[in-house]
Amino acid sequence: MTETYYLYHIPGKKIGVTRDLNKRVTQTQGYKPGEYEVLDQSDDIDYISNREIELQQSYGYRKDHKLYKNLFKMKINVTEQTTTFPVPLTKLKGRLHDQVGLNWETEFGKIHLCPQLANWIAVNAHTSMYNSERSYVYNKALWEAFGEINSLESLVEQIDTRTWTFDNIRAWAKERGIYEKGNSHTQFVKLQEEAGELAKALLTKDRYEIKDAIGDMVVVLTNLANLEKLNIEDCIDSAYKEIANRKGKMINGTFVKDETYEKEKNI
Repeated sequence: MTETYYLYHIPGKKIGVTRDLNKRVTQTQGYKPGEYEVLDQSDDIDYISNREIELQQSYGYRKDHKLYKNLFKMKINVTEQTTTFPVPLTKLKGRLHDQVGLNWETEFGKIHLCPQLANWIAVNAHTSMYNSERSYVYNKALWEAFGEINSLESLVEQIDTRTWTFDNIRAWAKERGIYEKGNSHTQFVKLQEEAGELAKALLTKDRYEIKDAIGDMVVVLTNLANLEKLNIEDCIDSAYKEIANRKGKMINGTFVKDETYEKEKNI
């Protein structure tokens, strides 16, 4: 999965780069969508690093001393059985997230570090018995986790739920007063209207209208979540975590989780 870098601007404050606008700008720095803007984005870290310096100078901000791409370089050590990181367990998760996009080879194959794998490593790593400032994971377990996560990443990539898209939706809604003058009830009614449009499109097999209705429903859900002081990304993430390991069976075209299926079998 390609990692996208966002060049953001907080007017009067700074220009910076991040892979996660919600976490870096909203959660960490306190600026909500609409209070900052995305100036550029790219999956080329060399381009975005140089572009950041260029725009900092153009806008009159203090230039960073180091290029973004040089801030988080980590030298890892790979042996036949383990991958070792030059970071203690207490700091491993944060440093790994700074390294997203990093690749290395193990005897099982090439590892690509994504946010989900970074989380897995942080949970399953051990402190080195030789140096408490280093931590490691076993390559076999790492490879198996990478395989499972990579399959899920492909699905997420197809859905294309990129954070910047939701940020743009929220900025659009704020400019039009939806958050100031609207409310959750009106958005819920709007959602039902769009669901009706989707039902009609499904019945007529109108592919264009199906796509349009689904998109409209996502926009409404994004705004409904925001009015309830929630981020749609967190709602999606919470729902996925709930179903990630769920097992069940298809019954009459619907996936029924195990406990429901067993209950129905015994009736």
